Amino acid sequence: MLDHTQFHAVFPSEGPKPYDQNGVRAIETFRKTFDGVLFIDRVLKALEIGDQKSYPPRGDSGLRALHHSIVESKVSTHHKLSVFYYMLLDYDDVRGARSHLADSLAEETGLPQKYRILMRGLWHMDRKEFKSALEHLAHPSLPTEFADATIVTLVRHADVSRSSAGGSGPPDYTLALAYYHTAQPVLRTAEALDLLYGALARTSVTEALYFSRKYQTPYPRQQFFEKLVASVLELPESKRGKELVSLPLDRTEETWLRDYLTTGDGRKSKNAKSILQMRGVVTGRAKAVVNLNGLTIR
Repeated sequence: MLDHTQFHAVFPSEGPKPYDQNGVRAIETFRKTFDGVLFIDRVLKALEIGDQKSYPPRGDSGLRALHHSIVESKVSTHHKLSVFYYMLLDYDDVRGARSHLADSLAEETGLPQKYRILMRGLWHMDRKEFKSALEHLAHPSLPTEFADATIVTLVRHADVSRSSAGGSGPPDYTLALAYYHTAQPVLRTAEALDLLYGALARTSVTEALYFSRKYQTPYPRQQFFEKLVASVLELPESKRGKELVSLPLDRTEETWLRDYLTTGDGRKSKNAKSILQMRGVVTGRAKAVVNLNGLTIR
């Protein structure tokens, strides 16, 4: 059985290595795009291994120092092997498709499959390979420990190039929402919850309404509802405007809508009056012909 406490048992001495000057520069470039924090940074912090500058290791001496820190840490062997697995994915990346150092380590040490899936998913996240990352992170065997960070990352880096109007439309939040619906995590931070709801509101007005109803205390639920209305006012194309005014609102939501558009921040929008009139027509409180960006309701 492989002895992970021995440096050369884990890391090969021959062949291409990922932590030369160019490799370190490439990893640091990815780190900058993620506001200075990679997922492997979060893992090392949670395990209390090294410090913020431990990864990527600089050259052979840095790699030996990080190996020592991992071996001497007080975490379980599975957690230590998981970090080694992630780092060997760096080796596999620079050595090409025929290199399977990470999986060989896992097989020789008996690293459970769920740890391999998690670390490979986080590795792909750190390389901005989000589709490949989700194929792993949405696996039902995984805990949702990094769910908030995953949602934040996927929403902030939503692919604009695949959106409508040749990239000039709203970002495509497909991956972020696919992860949320598949993993069904309980989000713990306001940032993740706010970004997720923004993505929902810009993707499906109806789905965003039902999501907001999960929060029964008045303040957050009203805040979500107003964020939904604001997203429609921001991008009031015909389909979204029609969907908003056709929602099955309860009395409280009806009041929130009216107040937001007449006395709240929504009144500043040039489309606020049209949305109110359209809602009146839909609910039977008004009889008029209203036009919003080409949408006519009689």
